[in-house]
Amino acid sequence: MLEVFLAFLKLGLTSFGGPVAHLGYFRSEFVERRQWLDDRSYTDLVALCQFLPGPASSQVGMALGMKRAGWPGALAAWVGFTLPSAALLILFAFGVTRWAAFAQSGAVHGLKVVAVAVVAQAVMGMGRSLCPDRLRAAVAIAAAALVLWVPSAFTQIIAMALGALIGRLALRLPTGAVPVAEHEGIGNKRTGAALLAIFVVLLFALPALAAAWQSPMWLLAAEFYRAGSLVFGGGHVVLPLLQSAVVPPGLVSNDVFLAGYGAAQAVPGPLFTFAAYLGAVLPQPMLAWGGWGSALGLLGAIFLPAFLLVIGALPFWQSLRQRPGVQQAMAGVNAAVVGVLLAAMYDPVWTSAIHSRADFALALLAFGLLVFARWSPVWVVLLAALAGWSGVV
Repeated sequence: MLEVFLAFLKLGLTSFGGPVAHLGYFRSEFVERRQWLDDRSYTDLVALCQFLPGPASSQVGMALGMKRAGWPGALAAWVGFTLPSAALLILFAFGVTRWAAFAQSGAVHGLKVVAVAVVAQAVMGMGRSLCPDRLRAAVAIAAAALVLWVPSAFTQIIAMALGALIGRLALRLPTGAVPVAEHEGIGNKRTGAALLAIFVVLLFALPALAAAWQSPMWLLAAEFYRAGSLVFGGGHVVLPLLQSAVVPPGLVSNDVFLAGYGAAQAVPGPLFTFAAYLGAVLPQPMLAWGGWGSALGLLGAIFLPAFLLVIGALPFWQSLRQRPGVQQAMAGVNAAVVGVLLAAMYDPVWTSAIHSRADFALALLAFGLLVFARWSPVWVVLLAALAGWSGVV
């Protein structure tokens, strides 16, 4: 367990660049250097975690820890990989909340502007890989239009469900047997079925229990659990789901929300640790668990579905991935997810950040540096914050 924790702590401190980069770091560390598993087994784990909702890189880490040291290893892998970025974002949140002028400063405005470039890069990359044909491109555009027309978390779920239905009925994908990995599965199907059942029960039970207890904090935990259950296609998709949970009710302002999202690009590790930032910036009446307690509680709530799904699905993965209907439905969901993120790029990201030609120029510069110059997001975020602080925008 200690070996797993230290290995993932090193990666949590150094893994910049988003989920794709994380998977590359994992392969170098655990396949090539430590030789915990072979290439085929690792590729199979990556395929599973890209198929499931949730943060793919974190789920791969959980599965690797599970293979190495059982249940304690899965927990150690998650803590080691998540702790550094979560701690940094919580500290940033305390700065935003304790110095009110900082939330209105030029540096924070620069962080909001760079968020436009980051989300645009994510939409472009996901669109290329997840919408390669006309049908899936049409699904993405329709999903974006629907979410912009009726903006709500429920509409986002409807868009994904319609994407799954269209994919299942109309999409045709290449067929072929998927090779079985050398180290296939973890645990037995009975345990896996129990974990998947717990995932479904919590998805419906948490909102009901929160409403029965009249607890705003538990209701928010239920919203974050649902967000973690519905994120397909990459960590950036969590943006519209969390925004709809905290901004419309007035718990967090759009400025503070987008400032944290911009800061999340400058820290290593998974983007889902943005949930810890939101927990720490909640208003005082909501902080019944304390600032750190609320941050860690919501962090656990958004990651719990990922843990239940990946460990529960592993024993069933080989047979599940062979079914054409499942593959078609998931391809439709992924196309709809691109549309949901496209809608979020306009509202709230664009509408809250771009107020002048200078703002748009800085966003274009950041986009060019990310996409064409291939700068690290860390340097692009720091450049945007400096431009805002100096009064350029």
